[in-house]
Order: sequence, then C-alpha cells, then structure tokens
Amino acid sequence: MTNHPSDAAAARMARTDMGDDIVLPFTVDTLNIRGRIAHLGAAVDTAIRQHRLPTPVARLLAETMALTAMLGTLLKVQGKLVVQAQTNGPVRLLVADFRAPDAIRGLARFDEQATATLIDRNEATPAALLGDGQLVLTIDQGAHTQRYQGVVALHGDLQQAAEEYFVSSEQLPTRVRLAAGTLTDETGEHWRAGAMMLQHLPPPAGKAVNEEQDQRQQARNADDWATAQALFDTLQDQELLDPAISPERLAYRLFHEQGVKAFEPVHVRFDCGCNRDRLLEILRRFSPAERRDMLAEDGLIHTTCEFCNEIYTFSPKELEQSPPKAPPHDA
Repeated sequence: MTNHPSDAAAARMARTDMGDDIVLPFTVDTLNIRGRIAHLGAAVDTAIRQHRLPTPVARLLAETMALTAMLGTLLKVQGKLVVQAQTNGPVRLLVADFRAPDAIRGLARFDEQATATLIDRNEATPAALLGDGQLVLTIDQGAHTQRYQGVVALHGDLQQAAEEYFVSSEQLPTRVRLAAGTLTDETGEHWRAGAMMLQHLPPPAGKAVNEEQDQRQQARNADDWATAQALFDTLQDQELLDPAISPERLAYRLFHEQGVKAFEPVHVRFDCGCNRDRLLEILRRFSPAERRDMLAEDGLIHTTCEFCNEIYTFSPKELEQSPPKAPPHDA
C-alpha cells in the first residue's frame, strides 16, 4: 500500500485496527529508507508477569523484547536470534530470544538490593541500572549454517547500542526507538512495548555524467536522510504504546507526505519453548553421583525454567530408565 499526500482516500486506507504482537515492515522509496515497527502487548506482558520484576527492570526487559521481535522477524523460515545486554550495573543481564517464525521470550537478572536502593532514591534510570557492558546479538540460522555474533559497547542506553550495532555490522545509517510502559483497562494493568527502526539505503545505482552531478546526488542523499531523521525525531513513546495507533497508521503519520509503502505485518507470540522431555534427556546425561547431589529433601529433582518459572519434577527412578527407542520406519 502506498499513501500519497494528494490522495485523501489514502489516509483512510491505513488500517487503524491491526491488533497487538505484530511487526510491520515499510519503505519510503522517495527517501531511500526502510523501516520496521513492533507493537507488542500480551507477548511482553506474559513474559513480565512470570517474574516479580521492579517496574524499571520490567521496562528494560520489555524494550529488549521489542527490539528482539523487531529484528527477529527478519529471519527466514528457521533460525534464532538472541539479544543479550551484559552489564556491570544492578541489572546484570537482559536476554530475549526470537525463534522463527514467531516465538519470543525474555528474562532479566538483577541485584535486588542495589536496584531497590536506586528506586528508593528515585535514581533508577536506565543508565544507572545498566552501567557499562556490551550488547550481544547472536544469529543462528539452523543446521549447515555458520552462527553469527555481533558485539557492541553498551553504556546505559539500549537504543544507542542497537544503532551502533547496525552501523558497524551493516554499514547503514540507522535510527532505533524503544518504548515500554503499562496500560490500565477494565481487566487491570498490562505491560506493552514498542520499537521502531529506520535505515538509510544507498541510492539506486546510476551513471553520474560528471563529478558535479555526483556531488549533487550525494547532497540529495544527505538531505533525504536528514528529512527522515527529523520526522523520526517527532515520534513519541506514547505513539509506540497506544493500542489505538496501529503501526500502519503510525507509519502514515510520519511519512505520508513522502509516500510510505506498508507490507503485511508479521505476528509474534510469547512461547517459552521449555520442554519436559528435553530436560529429562539433559538430566540423564549426568552421572548417578551428580544426580544424587541434585535431590531435594523430598527425594526428587526439581528444575525451574528461568524464562517462564515453570517447575518440573523428576524422580530418580524416572532418570534411571532408558529413553524409549524410536519405532522402526515401517511402524
């Protein structure tokens, strides 16, 4: 769909109700930019409700998940993207992973006392909670492919680190905006998160007749990116979080005068992916002595998934049993 400022009907074509937990790709060809907008509701709310997170920590986790969903939907049919913020601050670790085609989860590890002290002092800013560290993006496209890992410095600002990652990894000027907060309705308070990304693409290949034309092309290219950034800077957090403002409507708000083409959104959902059979297989790899050390007072082994807090219980007898053999192919 392409919207043009002279076409009054185009404004009505921008869908106002697209639902939550989606990522919308779009392009603005006149400015040589491409972008994506993530609009997350239940996916982040479910992840946060699994844990007792202070509000400032929950906000950072929701933003990390929004960033991960926005980037993860770029993966092909199979693959996994893991985004980790590893820091020396009270929030030591933020992790979110996206498993193609649509599953996302996340967790946060933090120093409860140090975080509570910052909150009591009204000093729990992202910079104070994160400190210095690194943002690590790991892409695994599955079997027979080489895993890719990119690392950039993190100085208390997830947005800035994400922008620097793209500049260094793709050599493309990039802007990133992250937002997270709560919305209260008749059913209670719920977490939401949003993210938006703009990237400036190289101009279409052309034949410059002379150096003067080449310089004019470079100047136009710089002006286009300046215009895109100026419009991007008008974006408000509330616009990324308001369920009444669809990603398509938001893209139109920002770029309707330049003409914006929105593509079909990609749907995402919270899915931890933990599996009792998989955990059983892992526990069977330990020696009998190691498994005895894992026994609780009730004589059972209890494991808790860090992402969803699901508790799995195993008996020693169950762990000693051999796994069932696969049936023959002609069964």
